[in-house]
Amino acid sequence: MKNNKKTLKERQIKVLTGNVEKWNRYMAWCRRKQWDFKADLSEANLSVSDLSKANLNGANLSKADLSGSDLRWADLSGVNLSEADLRWANLSKADLSKANLSEANLSEANLRWADLRWANLNGANLGKADLSGANLSEADLRWANLSKANLSEANLSEANLDFSSLPLWCGSLQMRTDTKQRKQIAYHLASLFINSEETLTDEEKQLLEALKPFANQFHKVDECGKL
Repeated sequence: MKNNKKTLKERQIKVLTGNVEKWNRYMAWCRRKQWDFKADLSEANLSVSDLSKANLNGANLSKADLSGSDLRWADLSGVNLSEADLRWANLSKADLSKANLSEANLSEANLRWADLRWANLNGANLGKADLSGANLSEADLRWANLSKANLSEANLSEANLDFSSLPLWCGSLQMRTDTKQRKQIAYHLASLFINSEETLTDEEKQLLEALKPFANQFHKVDECGKL
């Protein structure tokens, strides 16, 4: 006889995608029973779902498909979203603090004013994502793809940018950085002068000499060499 009984995960997905308020009550009830309760929604298909204001705190959404979903104001703090598909998702003002977004696909996602403090974005694809006003302080952005991302007014203080790809367009001109990052960027700028195909102008030579003492404080100068 065929067993048509739905699994716990299937029932949870039905509640979450059908009625966010009911889901939030369910989460509150589970937390009262077990304070460290974490919903397992790994590999779930939640694409193009209305999940705005959903409480998914601490949930396992690894490899889940959330492409095109509305996650505005959602509580995604501490959530495991590693390798999740978040293309075109609306995460405006969502709480993603301490979330694991390693290897996640966030290309063209709306992350305006999102809280990404302490988030793990190692290897994440943020190409063409709108991160304007987002708080990325102390986030791990190593190996992250930030090509064509909008970082206007984004707070990157104390974020790890090693091996990431910062966009060189108007959308990155107003990003908030710290001294460590500015030394890192200055080192790369000075390297461009040193390795120029053209003979440097007198103005460029003066700028390079003025830049070197600051650039040589780059945190990887021992590895890359003093200029």
